[in-house]
Amino acid sequence: MNGSFLSCRFFLKKIEVIVTNHHFLEQRENENLKMMKKTITTFLVLIITITAFSQQAIHTSKSGNGRVLILLPGFTSPASVWDQTIEGLNGNYEIHKISYAGFNGNEPIGKPWFKPIKNAIVEYIKKEKLENFVLIGHSMGGNLATDIATSFPDQTYKLILVESIPCMRELMMPGMPVSMIQYDTPYNKQMLEMNDSSFRAMAKGMAEFMTFNKEKAELITDWMVKADRETYVYGYTDLLKLDFRETLKEIKTETLILGAAFPDLNTIKANYEKQYSNLENKELLIIENSKHFIMFDQSEWLIEQINTFLD
Repeated sequence: MNGSFLSCRFFLKKIEVIVTNHHFLEQRENENLKMMKKTITTFLVLIITITAFSQQAIHTSKSGNGRVLILLPGFTSPASVWDQTIEGLNGNYEIHKISYAGFNGNEPIGKPWFKPIKNAIVEYIKKEKLENFVLIGHSMGGNLATDIATSFPDQTYKLILVESIPCMRELMMPGMPVSMIQYDTPYNKQMLEMNDSSFRAMAKGMAEFMTFNKEKAELITDWMVKADRETYVYGYTDLLKLDFRETLKEIKTETLILGAAFPDLNTIKANYEKQYSNLENKELLIIENSKHFIMFDQSEWLIEQINTFLD
């Protein structure tokens, strides 16, 4: 009986040791698993951080003190397109100049292009805790300003849109549904494969159509030629998809719209009035003897209108 009891106790002790060892090994295994998960998580965060850093959607510069102005250039244009305008401003301003990925030597971010740019500006405004700011946008920069104003309805003090149309697609391809605008098209393929000399010739023709100033036309040509080609092609595709005509109903901010009369004043005025019909609190001014880059063709007039509007 005692032998059976001792054998039983020995057997139970053995089981206890096995169970204890099992728990110990299980605990070690769990610790190792936790350590591995932590290492993997740290590695992934590092990769994401490096990727985000190398694919920065916008680049910013800040100067001055006073009312906050956020200046948004057009497609392919660097932030410096606003420099002459900034120099002519009256009053004290905190200037925030924005430039975009894929242009002016900035690393590209791939596609889609427009939405990440807009989201990055929204995050920048939040990070900087900007309040009662003025958004000033030229061309596509005006589209960004319009979009951003809807994200900050109570923080946008005023809105200035220079040569900017809410839906470029409707102007260029009337009636074309957005579903027809795709990245993978024969035209985009042709643009991507175009050799440098042909692309420069095309860019030069476009630049000359956008300013009367020959020297500035060469500058605009260089901006287009130096742009990342995929950003140029796919980013432009993004622009053709945009349509802010209905979005304008949400904007109550006082808005100044500045247009150029080229090539025909009556046609230009009719286009602006039609496209901005949903925007209530607006003033539309159109200048003659100017093409798309009003800051180059009629710089004094542009500065005067901005100063008057901001006073």
